[in-house]
Amino acid sequence: MTKQLENSQTISGELALNILRQIPTPIMAVDTNLQLVFMNAAGLALSGMSWAELKGRKCHEIFNSLHCETPECRMKQAMASGKACTARNEAKIDGRSIPIEYTAAPLMDENGEIIGGLEYILDITQRVHDEKKLREQSKTIMEISTPAINLWDGIVVLPVVGVIDSMRAQQMMHAMLAKIKESSARIIILDIQGVAAVDTAVANHLIKITKATKLMGCRCIISGISPAVAETIVQLGIDLGDVSTTSGLGDALGEAFALLRIEVRKTK
Repeated sequence: MTKQLENSQTISGELALNILRQIPTPIMAVDTNLQLVFMNAAGLALSGMSWAELKGRKCHEIFNSLHCETPECRMKQAMASGKACTARNEAKIDGRSIPIEYTAAPLMDENGEIIGGLEYILDITQRVHDEKKLREQSKTIMEISTPAINLWDGIVVLPVVGVIDSMRAQQMMHAMLAKIKESSARIIILDIQGVAAVDTAVANHLIKITKATKLMGCRCIISGISPAVAETIVQLGIDLGDVSTTSGLGDALGEAFALLRIEVRKTK
């Protein structure tokens, strides 16, 4: 069977053409003028047209994507560079916007001369939907894991647990600033007792957050500085500037009371 297959490939290119036609991924080929010279069955299905309707037409007339007729066109780039190019894009077919990922490669003759381009297209509608859903879930989880709580009149606490990266730091800043505006807080306590490790990047995020709160007329106190975190900060030479820090939430609350001139007394 293998020998028969090899012989048929040697005798004719019809088998190779049939394979291309039957590949379930849309595939097309164009000449150097971007006129269609081939499209397989999956490509025809995506376009919603027959080959008789498409033959000789320019590819941008069919797919009308965001990259078409711009320097971002990967087909033009592939033919100019002689190398394959891949990108995400959005095709507009029959009034539908379809998110796609496409790869364009130079099409060469037997002498290695570029005579056009070959492109295969992946419909990534489901992938884009899943990515959007994942981002929404991540946002929800982050909002739940970083709640800004009214601890006292004029005092808000933001307990932080887990890893602080750029995205989460941005979300923390947004939550704190929104809470300051909502509650007219004068002191906000950023409790990082649940943060396992602090490096230069995390420290910079914390400093930016304290500066942002200061711009809104609110004082920020960082509490929950463990011995390990304090040692790391010193070893890395991180300068927290004039940021107030305490080892525990109770000390931070006491400092907040002092700043607001609130006196708490024990009753008999």
